[in-house]
Amino acid sequence: MPEPLQKSEIDSKTDPSVAKQYDHDTPKSEQIDDFYKTVDKLGVGLLTTIRPGLGPVSRSMAIGKRNGPDFLFIANKHSKKFSDLEHDKTVEITFQNSSTQDWVSISGTATTVSNEDPRIKEIYNPALSAWFGDLGDGVHTGKPEDPRMALIEVQPKYISYWKSTVTTLGFVKEVGLGALTGQVANTGVQREFTEEDIKQMRHTQG
Repeated sequence: MPEPLQKSEIDSKTDPSVAKQYDHDTPKSEQIDDFYKTVDKLGVGLLTTIRPGLGPVSRSMAIGKRNGPDFLFIANKHSKKFSDLEHDKTVEITFQNSSTQDWVSISGTATTVSNEDPRIKEIYNPALSAWFGDLGDGVHTGKPEDPRMALIEVQPKYISYWKSTVTTLGFVKEVGLGALTGQVANTGVQREFTEEDIKQMRHTQG
């Protein structure tokens, strides 16, 4: 049910409608498991890079592999995202589940790795060839050995995500009641991992 705001909260330095969203009760291990389950289920998100003279530029990318909190993507080294990363390693990955309202925001830095990296063969799947094509020269084949195939490895510095705790009907009910009563809709919880949390996640990769 929507939560009423207390009179004592009105002068709070932190807006109570925001503060009430953060999950301070669920054990960190459970929060981490929920994060992994969310991104693994969605599989495709937006990878945002910073383009010189323009700003953030996003494109849809399928996760090649997740190693704990870190992400690997296979991409064409001739694409503009690689020139973006030459100028600025800052990236963001975002995921959203439109049916549940769950979302994930990952901020960090990216490094690029050439086709010589053996991990390309590990995470390659035949469907990837459709995005590269076979140029018919015996070299640019769309296969793992294609020199155009390169890796983008993203290491997060900050992660925030929203976990819905109500059904679609419950979401509509919460928002409707909140709008009518002036109370804060209670539809889920927001969780965040700091850089220190993420370092620990790398030591206990799930």
